[in-house]
Amino acid sequence: MSKSRKKTPATNNLNRFLLIIALSTTFGLSGCAVNPVTGKNELSWISTDDEINIGRQQYLPSQQSQGGQFLADPALNDYINEVGKRVANAGDRDLPYEFVVLNNSVPNAWALPGGKIAINRGLLLELKDEAELAAVLGHEAVHAAAKHGANSLQRSQIMQGLVVATSIGASTTDYGNYIVGGAQVGAQMIGQKYGRDAELEADYYGIKYMSLAGYEPAAAIGLQQTFVRLSEGQASSWIDGLFASHPPSQSRVEANRTTIAELNLPSGERYADRYQQKIRFIYDNRHAYKKADVASSTEDLTQAHALVKAAIKSVPTEAKFSGLQGNIYFQQKKFDQAKTSFNQALALDDSYYEYYLGRGLTYQQLGNAEAARQDLLRSHQLLPTAVSSNALGRLALTRGDRREAKQYFQMAMGSDSPTGESASNNFMLLDIPDNPSLYIGVSATTSEDQQLIALLSNKTNINMTDIQIQVSAQIDGQALQRDFSLKSLNAKASLSLATGWKAATSITNVSIQILDANVSQ
Repeated sequence: MSKSRKKTPATNNLNRFLLIIALSTTFGLSGCAVNPVTGKNELSWISTDDEINIGRQQYLPSQQSQGGQFLADPALNDYINEVGKRVANAGDRDLPYEFVVLNNSVPNAWALPGGKIAINRGLLLELKDEAELAAVLGHEAVHAAAKHGANSLQRSQIMQGLVVATSIGASTTDYGNYIVGGAQVGAQMIGQKYGRDAELEADYYGIKYMSLAGYEPAAAIGLQQTFVRLSEGQASSWIDGLFASHPPSQSRVEANRTTIAELNLPSGERYADRYQQKIRFIYDNRHAYKKADVASSTEDLTQAHALVKAAIKSVPTEAKFSGLQGNIYFQQKKFDQAKTSFNQALALDDSYYEYYLGRGLTYQQLGNAEAARQDLLRSHQLLPTAVSSNALGRLALTRGDRREAKQYFQMAMGSDSPTGESASNNFMLLDIPDNPSLYIGVSATTSEDQQLIALLSNKTNINMTDIQIQVSAQIDGQALQRDFSLKSLNAKASLSLATGWKAATSITNVSIQILDANVSQ
């Protein structure tokens, strides 16, 4: 992680929380708290302030990693937030709840600690009425209120013994392999699969929440029945979304029936007409979004361009379509057209990282280094990715700023992707002259005639030159030291270096130091 990045209070809070977990695992500390939803005693080290700070810190990057907020119909976000807060406020915890709609066709919803909740545009199209929406949002509100996400993060830290946020993988998200830095924590939490007990708790108390908010509790039964039916059909979008983190089952359907019967919950409202009116925009334009989804997945750029052009014609106010058009132009190496499309996307939505990233890479191709840097920095602020980190590293290297270049390359190395591999190679090219001992392994042995032999091995895939080695040892009680030079040491190669020192009785206190090395040009 770049040493120059300023830690925010939320970052410090998160790292403090993770450190507490690691220390408690090591030294046997314990913490017990009453779950505010279930009333059960459970092991916990995380405070309400910690929950809120973690959720607040991860909310924006988590939204960014899943398509960004849906802005083409601002009224829809207002509506979802209103319904969500109505349900959540009927619950057991006073949290700063927020609900947003994400511009993502995959049917999904997720919750972060502290009440930060999102629902995808794609899931809204699958719901029949406001009561089913309340069931989904109530379920997610319980995950937040009952600390399911925070407890899961806590358990993962205990099992893995981690003390820094950047070590957590994020391969379950759309952009998972490219997310780097602290944003990986949110990516891990929103992609996690909850345990059976957590899902049943979220169903049980979610039904109570929605009923207290005045909604028809039976909607939760119908919703789960729909999910079970869709899971049996194994639609790929559902498997990638809600079913991955919230697996449905017939037992959950029956559990919901039992809950409603046992609690003797009253009938409530469904508000079907109001719901359909509120989602009218995304329903009427669903085919345009489908075209864009197909365009983003096909390798036929001609077909992709035709599809996205049609989507733009249907919904000219959707930034996603212009951004996708920019990506297509970029792949076609039509960089002037790509810049125009990214400009259009940013004019419609200047809050989404991918449009800055695309335009920044485009500026880089057009030779405008400073404009590229500004856009890449903004993209990196919104969502740190290996792509932006690697590109910023290259720009820093062009300016001659090796220190900044190394910092960005080192951040990009955290990505399990081709870009991460490229950044790792770029970092080593700069770091080998600075820290050669990290990349050349050393050990010692003796020959049959008791000559001290230094063993060297190149641990990298990079050819090295002008290697300076210092060997010292006590030979038969005499302190000796000598510098050696190697002209080259090829990638992954090993060699034996004869010191010329032979011992009659003993060789002790052997030290082999790599003083200098350069990268072969």
